[in-house]
Amino acid sequence: METKNQIGLDSLKSKELSEKLNVLLANYHVFYMNVRGFHWNIKGEKFFELHLKFEELYNDLQLKIDEIAERILTLGEVPLHSFSDFLMYSKVKEARNLFDAKSTVLSVIEAFQTVLEMEREILKLSAETNDEGTNALMSDYIREKEKLIWMYKAYVS
Repeated sequence: METKNQIGLDSLKSKELSEKLNVLLANYHVFYMNVRGFHWNIKGEKFFELHLKFEELYNDLQLKIDEIAERILTLGEVPLHSFSDFLMYSKVKEARNLFDAKSTVLSVIEAFQTVLEMEREILKLSAETNDEGTNALMSDYIREKEKLIWMYKAYVS
């Protein structure tokens, strides 16, 4: 017998979506911390340019972290909220001691590609679940991320 969650979606499918969203949330948190570090520690001739770009990026990541956590709550589940969980579930690894333009931007590209893959997987599952809210969120993130990957790759080419 199918049970529905608070917004009328299948509870089991919503739980599965929430688990995937929690993994995405963990990745966004580690990505966010990496970019904060890049913002603080960037050195070299690209300092002014990248210092501002990284601030723009970490502010955007912070908004997405909140949106993802709120979506998990909307689906009736609990978002991860400890650093140990973030580190355990994240495929994006902590970036340590990166100070130059090329290595920091390459790290950003790698993180974008990692979360993009997850977002595409969540998009597919949300479509199968008829979860338009999650579907719209992931679709927006994917479109934005594809453009950012192109732009950051052009920067280091």
